[in-house]
Amino acid sequence: MDPVILTTRRLRMRALVPADAEAVHAAAQDPATQRWISSFPSPYLREHADAFINDVVTKGWADDSEYHFGLFLPDGALAGVLGVMRRGPGAAEVGFWATREHRGRGYMTEAVLAAARWAFTELSVDRLEWRAEVGNLPSRAVAERVGFTTEGTLRAAVEHRGVRRDSWVGSLLPSDLGLTPVAPYLAAPDPAVTT
Repeated sequence: MDPVILTTRRLRMRALVPADAEAVHAAAQDPATQRWISSFPSPYLREHADAFINDVVTKGWADDSEYHFGLFLPDGALAGVLGVMRRGPGAAEVGFWATREHRGRGYMTEAVLAAARWAFTELSVDRLEWRAEVGNLPSRAVAERVGFTTEGTLRAAVEHRGVRRDSWVGSLLPSDLGLTPVAPYLAAPDPAVTT
């Protein structure tokens, strides 16, 4: 798939390109970002940003498996990075991180909502998952503001620098955003309700 550009009220979301590597590298130096993003090497070197953009981002769009966006403000500043990764037929996962100076302003909520709508309408996704290491309250707050339902805790689901850690998992369905799913959905009956 060719990269697409998504726009929100305040953001331009586009595929990261090699010219963005310095901004990604600088943002990745934040200790809070490194604490919660298990895939980040530590220390995070410029070569890691280059490899992420040149390998992961470029190949993901090319083989239609994952779609990473840089989140840019009107002045061109990087506000964060968001990815939608396919996880099976009709399923995908969203992951995101915000730059330190742009946290707490609602940019990530705006971006995740735009990416979810795009995944449901353009990628034929019927279930979008969000996962975060237990304790990552800012990530959970974004997911809940978007409308994700937290479904539980996955034990030892994330490896972070050699240590297995628990992860929250949540889901968002097209119907949560007033959209029609590709495949019909039959919810499990509530065992507490008798007929």
